[in-house]
Amino acid sequence: MANSGGSIVPGTGLGPSPHLLAARAANLLFTLTLTFVGLTAITFIIGRVMPADPVLSIVGDRASKEVYEAMYIELGLDKPLIQQYLIYLMNVLQGDFGKSIMTTRPVLDDIIRFFPATFELASVATIAGILIGVPMGVVAAVHQGRLIDHIVRVVGLIGYSVPIFWLGLVSLLIFYGWLGWLPGPGRIEVYYDGIVDPTTGFILIDSAMQKEWEIFRNALSHIVLPASMLTTFALAYIARMTRSFMLDQLNQEYVITARVKGLSELAVIWRHAFRNVLIQLITIIGLTYASLLEGSVLTETVFAWPGIGQYITNSLFNADMNAVIGGTVVVGICFVGINMISDALYRIVDPRAR
Repeated sequence: MANSGGSIVPGTGLGPSPHLLAARAANLLFTLTLTFVGLTAITFIIGRVMPADPVLSIVGDRASKEVYEAMYIELGLDKPLIQQYLIYLMNVLQGDFGKSIMTTRPVLDDIIRFFPATFELASVATIAGILIGVPMGVVAAVHQGRLIDHIVRVVGLIGYSVPIFWLGLVSLLIFYGWLGWLPGPGRIEVYYDGIVDPTTGFILIDSAMQKEWEIFRNALSHIVLPASMLTTFALAYIARMTRSFMLDQLNQEYVITARVKGLSELAVIWRHAFRNVLIQLITIIGLTYASLLEGSVLTETVFAWPGIGQYITNSLFNADMNAVIGGTVVVGICFVGINMISDALYRIVDPRAR
């Protein structure tokens, strides 16, 4: 819309006005700040009220009362809880999560060391879940009520119902113990440790970049079983939601119109119906990915996978609360970050959401 002088009134063009962009940026910053404070506060308080005594983990149960009290004061546990949290929050903002009792290293260094293994495992599982689950859901929706639809629904039910730890133990027993097709627990054979320089932290990428193909094949064979366990959950959820979304779209009038015009069934399904489903799938895939990052504890424990889940579990058993809180906060931040990326992709794919 033009004013009397013929210029464009701010905010009436194709793009959003600077004021609107500033408001969105401020709202996003406020949301992130509130989420971060809430996440760290809840995690910190839970870590402090747990029955585990971090002082005993350091000094031992045979330490004298004087030594115990000195360490108690050194850790700042004599201060009010709110003051302890504020000190912790200021340290976290500076990248200091404290020192790990278990490894005697800074917690942030441990997280940088262990998190790539979890990230790699969850990424492989998510990609496999998408490649298998999406076609399964589409085929089930197109053939609703037929045999293939029932098979997909049963597979989804199994993937949702069977406990991951039980499935992992059974898969190890069969494919490693009985058949010997795949290697046992761990990320790589022990005699390969230290050969590949951890440039990215992802053993598959690093070994390929350095052309250590024997190590690459060994790492790939190790990731098959744990990734398959997580893929089972991912494809079950993705297939189920894809089927539901596709059924809704296939009953819309524009699909009937496209068929009446003589478009091929493949064009109707993939070019029209699936494009609208893709918008909703982005959110589902993002949630699945985030769930695998935070929910891989059992899988990492069963397969002795040296990821952040196993690190947090071992730290919890050793009352290493700095490591537990730090690892939990980082995983929570990743969850929030993935959701934000999903929202951004949603806006890119669907112009109406902008």
